[in-house]
Amino acid sequence: MSILRFIPNSLCVLRMLMLVPVVWLLVNQQFAVTLWMFAFAAASDGLDGFLAKRFGWTSQLGKVLDPLADKILLVGVFATLAFIGLVPMWLAVTAVARDLIITAGALSYYALYGYPHGQPTVISKLNTLCQVVFLLVIIAARALGENWDTAVTILGALVLLTTVVSGLDYVITWSHKAAHAARQRRAGSVPQ
Repeated sequence: MSILRFIPNSLCVLRMLMLVPVVWLLVNQQFAVTLWMFAFAAASDGLDGFLAKRFGWTSQLGKVLDPLADKILLVGVFATLAFIGLVPMWLAVTAVARDLIITAGALSYYALYGYPHGQPTVISKLNTLCQVVFLLVIIAARALGENWDTAVTILGALVLLTTVVSGLDYVITWSHKAAHAARQRRAGSVPQ
């Protein structure tokens, strides 16, 4: 087994570890360095997915680490930017609440029915993209000393819309899957 197959998971772990310096840099208003680090983290997300698919370096661990790394970094940056007053608190709470609801739902499904097999939906991927671009624009505007209020407002609206729609989509989809799994369990065939 090639050691290279661990690169995607290593990138996920690196992305999680980057949260600490990114938060520290934001709190200390080091926006230029934060911009580069956050951009690197966002690019590493695309790279780990590409490598895993292109070379068949996928794993069960990677299926857990990748979304977890995304959420840890995005939630941390959202919360920090809200704390320092660059993101409205209500928007950060909405984004974080969606992730907490999805995580709680996934853990509940796992506890009751086993590993929740499934792929991220298109709206979920769009939500993650909108969040990343929104946060990058806010950080870039500070790093460059620019006023991009119109872009931030439009992107913030897109983040809110995709957050609510993707959150509802997850709740409805996985509620149906849980109901189906419960019916199968009652019928005597437990899904695995």
